[in-house]
Amino acid sequence: MCGLSGYFRAEALASAEMESVLSHMIAQLAHRGPDAEGRWCDPAAGIALGHRRLSVVDLSPAGAQPMRSHDGRFVIVYNGEIYNTQDVRTALDADAAIAWRGHSDTEVLIEAVVRWGLEATLRRLEGMFAFALWDCEAQVLHLARDRFGEKPLYYGVCGSSLVFASELKALRAYPGYRPEIDRTALGEYLRFGYVPAPRSIYRDTHKLPAGCFLSLRRDTIAADLPAPTPYWSAEAAALSARERPYRGSEDEAVEELDGLLRQVVGSRMQADVPLGALLSGGIDSSTVVALMQAQRGDRVRTFCIGSREPGFDEAEHARAVAKHLGTDHTELYVQASDGLAIVPRLPELYDEPFADSSQIPTFLVSQLARRQVTVALSGDAGDELFGGYNRYLHGERLWRRLVGIPRGLRSLGARGITAASPATLDRAFARLGRWAPGDLAAGRAGDKLHKLAGFLSADSESELHGRMLSYWPEPDAVVKNAQMPRSPAQAVLPGWRFAERAMLADTQQYLPDDILAKVDRASMGVSLEARVPFLDTRVFDLAWRLPMAMKIADGRGKQVLRRVLYRYVPPAIVDRPKQGFAVPVGQWLRAELREWAEALIAPERLQREGYFHPEPIQRCWQEHQSGKRNWDTRLWSVLMFQAWLEHQQTEARA
Repeated sequence: MCGLSGYFRAEALASAEMESVLSHMIAQLAHRGPDAEGRWCDPAAGIALGHRRLSVVDLSPAGAQPMRSHDGRFVIVYNGEIYNTQDVRTALDADAAIAWRGHSDTEVLIEAVVRWGLEATLRRLEGMFAFALWDCEAQVLHLARDRFGEKPLYYGVCGSSLVFASELKALRAYPGYRPEIDRTALGEYLRFGYVPAPRSIYRDTHKLPAGCFLSLRRDTIAADLPAPTPYWSAEAAALSARERPYRGSEDEAVEELDGLLRQVVGSRMQADVPLGALLSGGIDSSTVVALMQAQRGDRVRTFCIGSREPGFDEAEHARAVAKHLGTDHTELYVQASDGLAIVPRLPELYDEPFADSSQIPTFLVSQLARRQVTVALSGDAGDELFGGYNRYLHGERLWRRLVGIPRGLRSLGARGITAASPATLDRAFARLGRWAPGDLAAGRAGDKLHKLAGFLSADSESELHGRMLSYWPEPDAVVKNAQMPRSPAQAVLPGWRFAERAMLADTQQYLPDDILAKVDRASMGVSLEARVPFLDTRVFDLAWRLPMAMKIADGRGKQVLRRVLYRYVPPAIVDRPKQGFAVPVGQWLRAELREWAEALIAPERLQREGYFHPEPIQRCWQEHQSGKRNWDTRLWSVLMFQAWLEHQQTEARA
């Protein structure tokens, strides 16, 4: 796991100057690779490749980067892990034996490109990666990213140069890189809490989409850049899987999934450094840890963050799972002050506006784990593959009820719900006790009902799903001069249920641009490699072959995955309502963070900076402070942009 950066110039530059520029760029990524630094430049070709190394596999100099192929044709800088390295290496040796320098996956990757070519190699790889590959013979630069988007890769044009890196901060270190904020991207950020690929927050700077590669010649830099080429598509893979539906019983599916996950988790446990797991006590992370422990002779190291805030603590659940499995468990109870102390670091850590507030506990648990291990497995992506989010469970049922009601009546119902504050609704449903509907009895009834009110006027299933994910449903009313694109229509997928469409859409956007980005920045911010076992193409394929009844049944998701876990952990320990990895941002904004927030969103400041209309933001702020509404996610998205903007301005003056 590492950080990479570099540039490809259309104009010549002296060797010493190229080295100096490259050194400055990769210095910004030291947190991603604290163990070593490498540089490679070809002034005649105008190409410079830089690398920061976090040594995980093959700690020797034989694994150092930039790495050149044995035949001298290719040079690579690479970030990630290839989990089927041994299979690829065996296949290469079967054709013709290679005098391997070491056992790193980097060497196997570059030699595979020599033997099979780039696209054929990408199709064979199982892992997480982003890399830049220079073809010395053809004088072509290739940029590539893994299928699901676990590892980031940004690129853009600066003058006559193409610049690229794992994080935007390395691009900002390139001389003359003075990016302009993209107001369309800003609007999409306010809608989702992140900037969806292929956009970045900067105009003319892009994220390479998941499952794509981009090939560039020197004469294409100054012209319009070519579009990335997909080598894998989640939609195509899901459609292919559905054409081969699973024919076995649910018991057989549990057996097959158990065996497959054991194999996949085992492949993610290969490392030459200490390894552990992040454990929340939920279905996904508990399954990963159970399968790790089942394959280890010693105790797996597990890590969890606890909170004293009511409704925000998962530590007791993680502790129960760890005790049953016999792991070497470490937990840390954090105070509000611990979470608040992270807030000033978020703009630099995430490097692009990012508003998923679970970024705070994700960073804290990564920081905790890094004290003992260099690699940690996580349970992310189980929800998208096996139907775990509440929106999958309720969206289809809600749409069936809404579609026959005139929109005017639905809007009237929404106004009736929001006439009462969330706090008032909380008290009302608390008095109902066990007679309250299931989700509302679990707590935060007022927030849930207010959120429901925002869904009532949706015109389609696609719009309903989008609103379920939206922070600001109409961001162009908040962002000045935003030219918001029409939301792309979901693919025409005849016979698909709401949950299936939503699961695929989330795999394509929410997973890479929110969940995986959050985990990457938080973990790499403390030089921890996070691995996601569920993101294996074989698991993806099996999940999409299974009928929905094996995923969503009896009013809850992840049916077949739960049954795998029950083989290792009793249901009583892990069965409970789904709880997000959250912090009480709404409470903080009324107390500890109030002064900080008021300074960032002061109307005169917003007017002066020119990005936001102050009125809707101030209205949300006042309603939040009064307790009339809980606008924590909307306000947090604005505040994270404002804090990021302030950090950029401070950085520019330094």
